[in-house]
Amino acid sequence: MPASATPDSAVPDPTTPSLRVAVLIPCLNEAASIATVVREFRALLPAARIFVYDNLSSDRTAAVAAEAGAIVRHEERRGKGHVVCRMFSEIEADVYLLVDGDGTYDAASAPMLIERLVAERLDMVCGARVEHGEEAYRRGHRFGNQVLTGLIAVLFGNRFRDMLTGYRVFTRRFVKSFPALSAGFEIETQLSVHALQMRLRVAEIETPYRARPADSPSKLRTVRDGLRILRTIGTLVKEERPLGFFSSLFALLASGSILLAVPIVIEFMQTGLVPRFPTAILATGMMLLGFLLLTSGLVLDSVARGRRELKRLHYLALPPLPSEQHHE
Repeated sequence: MPASATPDSAVPDPTTPSLRVAVLIPCLNEAASIATVVREFRALLPAARIFVYDNLSSDRTAAVAAEAGAIVRHEERRGKGHVVCRMFSEIEADVYLLVDGDGTYDAASAPMLIERLVAERLDMVCGARVEHGEEAYRRGHRFGNQVLTGLIAVLFGNRFRDMLTGYRVFTRRFVKSFPALSAGFEIETQLSVHALQMRLRVAEIETPYRARPADSPSKLRTVRDGLRILRTIGTLVKEERPLGFFSSLFALLASGSILLAVPIVIEFMQTGLVPRFPTAILATGMMLLGFLLLTSGLVLDSVARGRRELKRLHYLALPPLPSEQHHE
C-alpha cells in the first residue's frame, strides 16, 4: 500500500517507515560474517526488514543470521541466481537492497544508495566497488570484470563501470518485471542487461569494498564463473539482439562460401569445367545456410521486439514508488 503523503520538496528518509525497504542477503556458508552484516544493516536501516536466504549451507549460517535478527528462509536449488529469483518472487516491498553476506560491501553506503534511488526516481542504483586493500579484489577477478563490463558496453550500451557488483538497490517496478532466469553468479549480468534493454533509469555510486574474513573463502571461481558469464552474455545477445547475432553468422558463412567459390568460378570461366564439384556443393550449402540464418534473425528480431514491449508494458503497469506519486 502507498505510504502517507510526503511534501513535494522532501525526499523520504530511507531509515523511516515511509518506504517499505527489504534487505535481501543470499548466503552460502557465511557463518563467519553474516551476523556482522545483519547487525550493520539493521543499525543503519532500522525500519527495513532483513531477509537471509540460506542456500544449503553446511555451517551455521541460518542459525547465526536468525540470532542476529534476520528473517531466515531456505532455497534448496544451489546457485545465487535461484536464490535471487526466489527472493524477488516472494518478498513485497517498495525498495529492495541486494547485498552479499560475506561482509565485503559497505553497509554505511546503503542509505545513500536508497536516497539516490528515491530522489532521482531511478529504477536501479549500483554500488561500484572501490577496493580497500589489494587482497579485497583479486587481480583475475578485476581483469575479468573489466573485460565483461567492456563487452556489455559494446553490445548493449555503456552505462556501468562495475557490471558484476553484488550491491544494488531496486524499485518494486524493476524487481517484479525482471525475468530472473540465471542460476549462478551470472545473475548480475542479467540484471544489468535487463536495465539496458528496457532503457531503465540507472546510476552508480562508488562504495568501499573490503576483503572477506580470513575464515570465509570465496565461492567465486574466476575461470569457471567467467565462462558461465560469457555464455550468459552470448545467450542474451541471441535472445535480445537476434538480428545482429544471426547476421554475424550469415556474414561468416557467406564469406567462407565466397572464398571457396571464387577459384571455382574463375576456373569454370577459363575452362568451362567444374573439377572440384564437392567444394562447389559445400560453397552453395554454406551460402544457403547463411541466408537461412539471416531470415531467422529477421523473424526473431520482430519476436524479441514484441517481448521487450510486453516487458515494458508490465513494468509500466506496476505502481511507482509512493514518494513518486506525490511528486507528480
